[in-house]
Amino acid sequence: MNLVEFFDMGGYALYVWSSFGATAILMIAEPLLLRTRRRNVLRRIARLIRIQTEEQS
Repeated sequence: MNLVEFFDMGGYALYVWSSFGATAILMIAEPLLLRTRRRNVLRRIARLIRIQTEEQS
């Protein structure tokens, strides 16, 4: 088996490599999206705490 045969994947190269690429993109995107969501939640919590302390004063 040579390198060209390996990357051809027996005629299924388009399916195999597009699936691999989609999976790689999603595995990179998920932590980035989670980090953004976490930051937004922390900001919202801080804002709620600030509002509650202002109302109690």
